[in-house]
Amino acid sequence: MKRKSSTLIILALSLTFGLTSCTIEVNDGNDGTEQPTQTTDDVLNGSGTLSGTITKNLLIKKGNYVLDGIVKVTNNATITIEAGATFTVSTNKTSSLVILQDGNINAVGTASEPIVFTTSTKTPGDWGGITIYGNAPIKAVNGNTQALSEDGNNVYYGGDDPNSNSGVMKFVRVEYAGKKIGDGTSETNTFTFYSVGAGTVLENLVAYKGTDDGFEFFGGTVSAKNLVSYGNFDDSFDWQDAWSGQNNTNWFAFQTGVGNFGMEIEASSNADNTPPKISNITLIRDANTNPETANSPEISAIQFKKQGTGIFSNVYISGYKNIGSQNAYAVLIQDAATENTQVNNNKIIVSPINYINSDHPGVWGYAFSPNGGKTFTNDANVKKVSLEAGSWAIVDGLNLLSALQ
Repeated sequence: MKRKSSTLIILALSLTFGLTSCTIEVNDGNDGTEQPTQTTDDVLNGSGTLSGTITKNLLIKKGNYVLDGIVKVTNNATITIEAGATFTVSTNKTSSLVILQDGNINAVGTASEPIVFTTSTKTPGDWGGITIYGNAPIKAVNGNTQALSEDGNNVYYGGDDPNSNSGVMKFVRVEYAGKKIGDGTSETNTFTFYSVGAGTVLENLVAYKGTDDGFEFFGGTVSAKNLVSYGNFDDSFDWQDAWSGQNNTNWFAFQTGVGNFGMEIEASSNADNTPPKISNITLIRDANTNPETANSPEISAIQFKKQGTGIFSNVYISGYKNIGSQNAYAVLIQDAATENTQVNNNKIIVSPINYINSDHPGVWGYAFSPNGGKTFTNDANVKKVSLEAGSWAIVDGLNLLSALQ
């Protein structure tokens, strides 16, 4: 994601918030002619274009909108989005929604009326997705308590309030994110959480066909429930910088077409970290799914490296098979330090597990000669995650939850 240095302007009338602007078009609805009228209210009432930096509370009501460019929320402002709001994102420039440390989001959809961010071209990598910066602690490389973001916004993240609150997102679906940034070899994620605190609520979120990770956590303490990562090119779930959410449940990944690890886990080489806890995980790899790079070893369900940890219970895994000379496992440990410090001290637990239709049953994989080596017995009592049905998990007639049925 390349940062725009000039003010974002569109050919619409503007709505001013503080010292900066959020540009919108508003139909007053009086004559039915769809003519835009100027307003200074902090409400988008059914239509319009959202752009620029938001420094004053903004309410976006149910309706159809355009998100144009990098939209940032700051200055203690809250962006409130009602159920049924749909945003079509501009793809002729770098676009994303960014909640900064002093911003807040209140986006509450429902199963039947989700909040949706999509694009007209429906191409993975169209835009930068949703990024939230919080004020919770992190442990970055060398134990640093702050680090510079990887998303092109050049924001330092990492705070001292584990219970910080960046807002609420419920029943929000983000489609076709993962825009390339920097030198063109890296991409943004669909949902990115930088040092987000435990006071934040994340529930019933869908990451659909992004070109990088579906969900990535950079440190912080936030927890998430009822997540769907569908068809994302890199890892379905990813974290680093010692993310430590303790109340996570019902995570579902369906990898199809292109996909690397189901879960990629590290702690930026910090041995002293608090393992996150997740109950009820389902990872399914569709037939003929290949990693981004040919002959890559990134085809296992769960990978731990660089002192990454996690306590996972009720894990259902299906479809992880060898590809060419590369082996697939339910759990893959990448380095001896992670095994010695984390696995052998019970900071990495994946149990009970039901591992079916996959290669190398009953054993963990290791990218080195292990000091012991873990084995497991399938528990048939572990079933697939159960998630609420509804429009929130349907894209163009495709039921994203069908593999759970």
